[in-house]
Amino acid sequence: MDEASEVTDRATDRTEPELARAARLLASPSRALMLKALSDGRPLGVTVLAAEGGVSVPTASVHLAHLAEAGLVRAEHSGRHRYFRLAGPDVAAALEALAVIAPPDPRPVTTLRAHSRNNALRRSRTCYDHLAGSLGVGLMGAFVDQGLLRREKSDSAARPDQPASYGRQATYHLTARGTERFTGFGIDVDELVRGRRPVVRYCVDWSERRHHLAGALGAGLAARFFALDWLRYGVSPRVVHLTDAGKDGVRDAFGIEVAD
Repeated sequence: MDEASEVTDRATDRTEPELARAARLLASPSRALMLKALSDGRPLGVTVLAAEGGVSVPTASVHLAHLAEAGLVRAEHSGRHRYFRLAGPDVAAALEALAVIAPPDPRPVTTLRAHSRNNALRRSRTCYDHLAGSLGVGLMGAFVDQGLLRREKSDSAARPDQPASYGRQATYHLTARGTERFTGFGIDVDELVRGRRPVVRYCVDWSERRHHLAGALGAGLAARFFALDWLRYGVSPRVVHLTDAGKDGVRDAFGIEVAD
């Protein structure tokens, strides 16, 4: 059998995705909360995830075993400790997409801590390995306005009064000006282009209902921000804070004023 026939046979053997199974896994509030906590791409221990999910450590371990079996998370061992992280950026993108269409939590925010955490998540957070929230959306808009990214609208674009949607509103491309600017900022754009991951992708931001930058460029930008100490992780999972140096740097490098 030649190579082309083998590829055809493998494609024929593939079955449709089990959406119902994925939905059942996410139907558990505790599992959903643990997946959200892992959405910043960092590995977390079972004790932390149990606290995020509001369950005991043994119960969290059972939940995580189910998620690992389904390929949504993977376990990592460090000595006697075991940590979990999302299986990849596609899982984070799927969670962000679900958050866009999910109804709001009907429970009122009754504590100052919860209120502060909600505000922090909306202001600046990580979506796996790239930036989200008002900071991520602001950067994406500035990149388009400055000609670093070119946006092509589709014929089926949503109306201005409708939330942004996946795949039906725009396609983004890195421009020559953008390549020059991001290279000067310390991102190896040539290496990103040679990689397997798409250079420019977008996520629909659940809190802003607009696009933020994903893909290899989004990951490279966030990594550069951390390397420059422009960005630091907060106490809560997913929350990041722009430092004073970061506020000055974002203004000088990209012309964006970030409000306190």
